[in-house]
Amino acid sequence: MVLENTVEPCDFVIFGTKGDLARRKLLPSLYQLEKANLVHSDTKIIGVARHEHSDEEYVAMVRENIEKFSGETLCEDTWSRFSAKLDYVCLDMQDAKSYDSFKSHVNAARTMVCYLATPPSIYGDICKGLNEAGIIDPSMRVVLEKPIGHDLATSKVINNQVAEYFNENQIYRIDHYLGKETVLNLIALRFANSIFATNWDHNCIDHVQISVAESVGIEGRWGYFDEAGQMRDMVQNHLLQILTLIAMEPPTTLDADSIRDEKLKVLKALRPINSGNISEKTVRGQYTGGFVKGKEVPGYLDEPDANQKSETETFVALKVEVDNWRWAGVPFYLRTGKRMPTKVSEIAIYFKPQPHNLFKDSFAKLPPNKLTIRLQPDEGVEITVMNKVPGLTGSSSMNLQKSKLNLSFSETFGDERIADAYEKLLLEVMIGNQALFVRRDEIEQAWTWVDSIIGAWESSNEPPEPYQAGTWGPVASIALMARDGRAWYESKLGSKR
Repeated sequence: MVLENTVEPCDFVIFGTKGDLARRKLLPSLYQLEKANLVHSDTKIIGVARHEHSDEEYVAMVRENIEKFSGETLCEDTWSRFSAKLDYVCLDMQDAKSYDSFKSHVNAARTMVCYLATPPSIYGDICKGLNEAGIIDPSMRVVLEKPIGHDLATSKVINNQVAEYFNENQIYRIDHYLGKETVLNLIALRFANSIFATNWDHNCIDHVQISVAESVGIEGRWGYFDEAGQMRDMVQNHLLQILTLIAMEPPTTLDADSIRDEKLKVLKALRPINSGNISEKTVRGQYTGGFVKGKEVPGYLDEPDANQKSETETFVALKVEVDNWRWAGVPFYLRTGKRMPTKVSEIAIYFKPQPHNLFKDSFAKLPPNKLTIRLQPDEGVEITVMNKVPGLTGSSSMNLQKSKLNLSFSETFGDERIADAYEKLLLEVMIGNQALFVRRDEIEQAWTWVDSIIGAWESSNEPPEPYQAGTWGPVASIALMARDGRAWYESKLGSKR
């Protein structure tokens, strides 16, 4: 049965429906929601692009993309329901006058959700067109894709353009990492389990590592990526969002602003990184040619359309400190890069070692307990503990070994399908819940912190350090940890455990 009381009927409009994001993620995700009976029977899904297509041609294109990118055979009953909801509008999104023709495709009795899967440079044009056509009302919701700006100044320009027509409670800024099951599970893990809730501070935690590694290069996106770099593309949004969920104080409730208020406090407490400490706190790198998974790949400067003089970073490692009572003295080490040995996103939380070792005879130095949260692949949670080796010994000492308590989502929940992050986020938009979306003041606070780092890099005139494709980044990233007597957790990154 459709959950009529949960998801209201809406006109779900995808501006840029022929783009890569819509084809790979948005349309397949909406299909999966339909399959799960989570799309209201009266909902309409409207694709908008500038090319002429008949409705039949658009429906055929949607089916082809869902089959291609969902990796599964379509359920014909689901497809029959889903395809009946599809509509297509040919529109010049930068021409405000052309939006009059759009009005006949929408129903004023339904809530309209506008997903702007377009370059941010035309967000303002789309909002202006909707306004001039008299379509905007207080119930309307608009979804903004990252990147929202290139820095704080451009972010403010884009946000101001949208805010001219929409209130903050109508704007849903999406970061797909916030829709991942294991990221969502951070809130449950921290606040529903006393074993973690009472041990989640500087008294018990030694340090935290967040690693987001990609095995791919720039995948033909040279123009975009060379302007952005790994800092803007990954750290400013994904990694900082994960950090805030790990570090935030307990919210008073699970409503959107309670959660986002606490995340903002973390961003405001980040110790600045600037020209005075840039060399101690950061490492940036750029990949050279090498081998990834046994296949030879080119270096960044050898990619198609590359600028041979580019100094854009494809790897970033940071030592981040949160200046508040909970996290005083606990460093957060962030690392992300392209052309690394495997694709993996993982959080490793190291607890402080025992103050006294009773087991010196079998373990000269007790390793710390470690909580590992795997975001991808093999989503799950793992705790490393010390355990007695079973069996008899001829002495009074105990033989210990490291053991893992492993909650693998695939093993625990069997064949139950884990929803894609976009499915969760699109559903939350239709429900009208902003808790998993980023508020404007979060975006601007993150840019303020990141701009200081980028500015210090530019002032230093130091090029990024080279690292061979298929490795875990520049040697300097190892030194970043080694100076503190620590090492990156990477021996089994990406492997099934």
